[in-house]
Amino acid sequence: MSVIFYDQAEDQLLRFAVIIARSRGKWVLCKHRERDTLEIPGGRREPGEDIGWTAVRELREETGAKEFSIHPLCAYAVVREGEESLGMLYYADIRSFEPELHSEIERIFLLEALPENWTYPDIQPALLREAARRGAL
Repeated sequence: MSVIFYDQAEDQLLRFAVIIARSRGKWVLCKHRERDTLEIPGGRREPGEDIGWTAVRELREETGAKEFSIHPLCAYAVVREGEESLGMLYYADIRSFEPELHSEIERIFLLEALPENWTYPDIQPALLREAARRGAL
């Protein structure tokens, strides 16, 4: 398994959006109800949905973000057994949150330091390194 980064990709190939989020200088991470690990907010694109709207929808659903700015960083592919699955990486700064979550996410965490217990340890740290390399962090 590997992660490859692209400056752009054909829109119709982008299947998911992942959003590196911060709030007041802290990392915003999610804990899914069925897992004991933490993850960067994100999810699958719905049929006919603009990939930018996927990012906004997933950020709201998974973190309860109410007021925020969001912008795209790059496209990326997770490559498994020679097959690429493409997504778009975003960065968001969240200024306020809804009082409660209404999704599969049990809880959000606002952390000073990044965790070690990632849901996708081969992917999420690579996304953070690329975001830093591109000057977003």
